Amino acid sequence: MSSDFYNTSILPYAAIIIKICRAYTNSQEDYEDYYQEVCLQIWKSRAAFREQSEWSTWIYRISLNVCMTLVKQNKRRQSKIDATLTKDQLVVNPTPFADESLNQLYAAIKQLSKVDRAIILLYLEEKSYQEIADIIGTSSNNIGVRISRIKEKLKKLLS
Repeated sequence: MSSDFYNTSILPYAAIIIKICRAYTNSQEDYEDYYQEVCLQIWKSRAAFREQSEWSTWIYRISLNVCMTLVKQNKRRQSKIDATLTKDQLVVNPTPFADESLNQLYAAIKQLSKVDRAIILLYLEEKSYQEIADIIGTSSNNIGVRISRIKEKLKKLLS
């Protein structure tokens, strides 16, 4: 990946990628791996961008798809590892971020389904319902209903 492409096409959207990767990881190491994989996939798929949406929408889509895929792969791998370990051998990841309220928010968000997680992250980015619908691939009315339900779930989880 050229530094020019990274500096002009990825770095301005790093905050988007960081938030999505944090929401789908439990450790700094995983976060760094996810971030790197997202950047690699953005670079690999740059020729497929048809400019039918904004570049930021493309970044969101790739970031969400890569993170969801990696979560699925890691769950399969982890279940195989867990099957061979005893309870005493399992390692619990410490909280990955210094701000405790941020840890609590991400912990609550991580309890949501993958799609609900994506929707709330986009909502927190102040994307319009239509933009979220375009990224997720559904209607804006559906997004409005889902956001209301997600907010209720998060209130329960955080209280």
